[in-house]
Amino acid sequence: MKMGIVIAITGIVMFSSGLVMFYSIELGQTDPFLRFIKNTGTFVGISGMGVFLAGVLLYLINKNEPSLKEHSGV
Repeated sequence: MKMGIVIAITGIVMFSSGLVMFYSIELGQTDPFLRFIKNTGTFVGISGMGVFLAGVLLYLINKNEPSLKEHSGV
């Protein structure tokens, strides 16, 4: 499997886990541990978006382009 695809899948997993951590905690919690989990979910989710974008760009950069055939008989 190409490395860009693996990185993009990792970004999707990070984003999904960030959403779960962020939305599983109710708004307005005063417990420091729960607020830490919610803040960590925000960080992991935003980082996951960046990792996904990096994976897509890496995939597009490493994509094999068809070679151009030159016409020398003209």
